[in-house]
Amino acid sequence: MIYGGDGLGRLAPENAPLESDAQPEGGQTRSKPWAAASGESAPPSRGKAVFVPFVLEGESVEIEVVESRPGFARGQAISLLSPSAHRVEPECPYFGRCGGCQYQHASYEHQLAIKQQVLCETLRRTAKIDLASPPRVHASPPWHYRNRTRLKVQSESSPARPALGYFAHASHRFIAVEQCPISSSLINRALRALPEVAEFRSWAGDVAEVEFFANHEDSALVAGFYTRTRIDAVKFHACFEAMQAAVPELRGIALMQGPADEDANDRRPAAQILGERWLKYSTGDGAFLAGAESFFQVNRFLVDELAGTALGESRGRRALDLYAGVGLFSLPLSKRFERVTAVEIAPAAVEALRANTGGSVEVVAAAAEQFLSQAGRLGELDLVVLDPPRGGLGEKTARALAAVRTPRLTYVSCDPATLARDLRPLLEAGFRIEQAHLLDLFPQTFHLETILHLDR
Repeated sequence: MIYGGDGLGRLAPENAPLESDAQPEGGQTRSKPWAAASGESAPPSRGKAVFVPFVLEGESVEIEVVESRPGFARGQAISLLSPSAHRVEPECPYFGRCGGCQYQHASYEHQLAIKQQVLCETLRRTAKIDLASPPRVHASPPWHYRNRTRLKVQSESSPARPALGYFAHASHRFIAVEQCPISSSLINRALRALPEVAEFRSWAGDVAEVEFFANHEDSALVAGFYTRTRIDAVKFHACFEAMQAAVPELRGIALMQGPADEDANDRRPAAQILGERWLKYSTGDGAFLAGAESFFQVNRFLVDELAGTALGESRGRRALDLYAGVGLFSLPLSKRFERVTAVEIAPAAVEALRANTGGSVEVVAAAAEQFLSQAGRLGELDLVVLDPPRGGLGEKTARALAAVRTPRLTYVSCDPATLARDLRPLLEAGFRIEQAHLLDLFPQTFHLETILHLDR
C-alpha cells in the first residue's frame, strides 16, 4: 500500500496463469491482466507496476487497465481472486464512488498498520531515515470523528432541489450524499437539512461549496459558504434565518468569495458574517474561539491528545510557534514558557489567536518564511513547534528553520511526503529524531498526522 490509498502491484505477463485460478472452466488459462498488491518485491517474471485503488496488500485482483504509461499503469478492480483476511464490508453506501475515503474496506486495526508502514517507508525512501523504533500509534474512534466537513453544492441537474456531496474518486464528477459517517452527527443533520430549505434553493447556484464546523460537544455549528460571486449579506439574511429554523444549532455563517482553500486565506476578500463568527471550542488546555474562516484540527476526539503529544513535558524560557493557527499550541506553551512568539499569516486566524491567548503570547502576523528570514534577532530558543499546511515548508523555509538557534524542535505534519522532504536540511543541520508519533486524525482515509520530536 502506498501513500494516497492505492495498492502497488505488478501486471502478469499476457496469458500467464492466475495464481488462484490456474485451471478455470474448460481448462483454459484466463488472460485478463491482474495485480498482486504485496509488500514484497515482485519476481522478475512479472510485468509493469500498476496502481489500483480499494485493494489490500497480498490480494490477487482481476483488473481493467484504465491508463498505461511507459513506466507504470493504473487499474480498476473488477473482481477479487484472493481477498485479504483484513478486508471488511464498508459502512458507507457511497464508498468506492465518493472520493472522500480510501480505506473503509480494511479493518480499522489494519488501517493503522498500513499507515505505520507508509510513514516508515516514506521516511526511509525520501529522508534516508530508519527510525530506531516504530512510531507510537495513537488511534481514534473510527466514525463520526470530523468536526469540520466541506461539501460541494450542485444545483445544475435539479435547481428546485440542490444537492450536497463530494467529487467521485479520481475525478471531478459530482456525487450527491445524504450522509457522511466520518462526520459528526450534527454535521450530518445539517447536510441533510440544507437542501430542504426553500430559501436556500434560490441562492444555491451562487454557492460552490459549504463547510460545516461543529464545537467539541457537537452542540453548536457555524458554516462557511464559498461563493462564486460576492453575495449581498443583507439579502441573504432571510435565508440564514430559514437555515437556523431547520438546524437550530446553527449559530452563524460566513460568506466567502473564492476557493475553499486554507492556503488562500490571506488572498480571499474578507468574509461577510451573519450571526456569530466564532464557536467556543473547549479543550483540556482552555477554550478557543474558532470558526469557518480559520483552521482548527478536524478530529474532535484527539484534539487534547494531539496537543499533549506535541508539547509533552516541555518547559523553558522561550518558545516559538510557527503556523500557529488559532493558538492550539500557543496557549499551552504560554503556561510552560516565560515568553512565547506565535507566527500566523491568515487574518481571521490571527484575530482569533490574539483573542485566545489574551496577551500572554507575542503574536506576529507574517508568513513563516518571512519571519524566519529575520529570525536572527530572536536569539536562543528553548523550543520551536511548527504545524505547516499540507505543502510543508519547502527547501528555503526548511533551511531557514535549520539555522534557528534551538536545541529542540517539534514538527507536526499532515503529509509524510513533505515531512520527509523537509527533514533533510534539518538533519544536515544536526537535528536527530528523538521520538516519532503517528496520530490517526483521519480514519477511513489515507491521511495521517505525524509528530516528530527532534533534538540536537
